[in-house]
Amino acid sequence: MKKLVAVALIALFGISCSNNTPANESEKAVLFQKNMNKEFSDSDTSPLPKDALKKFKELDFFPITEDFVLEGKLVRTPDEKPFEMPTTTSRRPTYKKFGEVSFTLSGKEFKVDVFQDLTLQGKPEYANRLFLPFTDLTSGVTTYGGGRYLDLEIPEGDTITLNFNLAYNPYCVYNPKFSCPIPPEQNFINADINAGVKDYKYE
Repeated sequence: MKKLVAVALIALFGISCSNNTPANESEKAVLFQKNMNKEFSDSDTSPLPKDALKKFKELDFFPITEDFVLEGKLVRTPDEKPFEMPTTTSRRPTYKKFGEVSFTLSGKEFKVDVFQDLTLQGKPEYANRLFLPFTDLTSGVTTYGGGRYLDLEIPEGDTITLNFNLAYNPYCVYNPKFSCPIPPEQNFINADINAGVKDYKYE
């Protein structure tokens, strides 16, 4: 199980860290979708079971829109203690709350917690990585009911960009062999986040 988790993390981080540098957030989302479909189509990197991989064509995404590229305010919480995050299995990976991000969407104010995976802290390429697991009003309707993830980079100041066009599903959506962190209750966003990847139906 640990190996499956590690493979999932490497693959997903690889998708969001392409060598090509997009000019803006919309181009970043286009590249993100292209890379995700490439990863899912390749038997060496796809989380899909072999029978599902044979039928796979492409993932279903919401249309890319700047409406869900938001500027948030990051408040760091350096005194937080490490904790074991619940997952879809008995695995309990160690995370630490890094801070709180406040943002405005459709005239409403929201606040979510962002975390650091302590198992990745020893790897330089992940040192600035933040993890935002969340649910919203689309969860269980057009997106996976268990919520989605967003990878962020620690900013130099207190302003952080939330590009929900880059929201992706946990790997356990595609294969129950994977172990996936469950978004905490405080990261429910009471709005329709019609951006990023949609739910996946195994056929």
